[in-house]
Amino acid sequence: MYGKFLGIEIGGTKLQVGLGAEEPGKLDMTHRFAAHSDQGAQEICRQMKQGVLELLEQASIDREEIVGAGIGFGGPVHKDLLTVVKSHQVNGWEEFPLSQWLIDNFEIPAVVHNDADTAALAEARFGAGKDCNPIFYITIGSGIGGGLIVDGEIYRGLGSGASEVGHMKVPVSLLKQSFDAQGESWVNLESICSGWSIAKRADHIERSGEPTILTTFRLAAKRGLTAEMVKEGADNGDKVCRQLIEDTCCVLSVSIAQMITLIAPQRVVIGGGISHLGERLLFDPLRKEVERYVFPPLRGCYEIVPAALGDDVVLHGAVEIARDAFG
Repeated sequence: MYGKFLGIEIGGTKLQVGLGAEEPGKLDMTHRFAAHSDQGAQEICRQMKQGVLELLEQASIDREEIVGAGIGFGGPVHKDLLTVVKSHQVNGWEEFPLSQWLIDNFEIPAVVHNDADTAALAEARFGAGKDCNPIFYITIGSGIGGGLIVDGEIYRGLGSGASEVGHMKVPVSLLKQSFDAQGESWVNLESICSGWSIAKRADHIERSGEPTILTTFRLAAKRGLTAEMVKEGADNGDKVCRQLIEDTCCVLSVSIAQMITLIAPQRVVIGGGISHLGERLLFDPLRKEVERYVFPPLRGCYEIVPAALGDDVVLHGAVEIARDAFG
């Protein structure tokens, strides 16, 4: 009988498990649920164990049929590809032996990669980056991550990770709206352009008293603002929301232009929740801004496109790293 490969995604807010099909690029079955991130790593491990058991039961297979597992983890990973360094969003993952945890609980060997690297591999092999080389993948969601794929393989620099575009420094002076930078003139890209950061900037502006549709959204929802509310406001023509997104595109474009100038990828693939802003609000203005900032000889030598594999992109990549390691 053909052995199966298990894929696992551990993100800041999302936890998924899936079974790879015999045909590369296909998934037989997936199981998705919200991660209890506020309860730390041990609770997520409990959820993960439950999810794997439920998946195996639904698929009517024994754990002995699993050849190996791949894990896409939301944080840096040691060069041994067995242990995570830490999570920037969830407590308790410091120096966690994630591969050994899977062996102890399921007797399944596992390899661990950063989730953005894992997603990048999937998009390069099966998605929007197929037949392009090199490709650079950026995920913009609760955080911002990046992955570089060269000759069909993840580029990891010295071995403990690379392509951390979310931690590139950008100047606060690029923003036209007020921003609480706590006295800093340069901040991480993630602190301005991630989903959580867009919501935080919106909350800062709305509570400062500037007239905006966001006040209506916050009162109606009876909770904090979200990036989705900013998108809805922009779609409804709210000037504050539109400027929030324009600032996001401007700052993001500077980082992407610098990355293109340094690496010269054939294609830049953008995924994650913020990519759902779409062509009109995100991709069209972003392409124009990147052209403005990029090294002039490279203009016209690259493409910036939305990701193609949707919410399962990390699972696809996780199955692939398992297939590469154990298949």
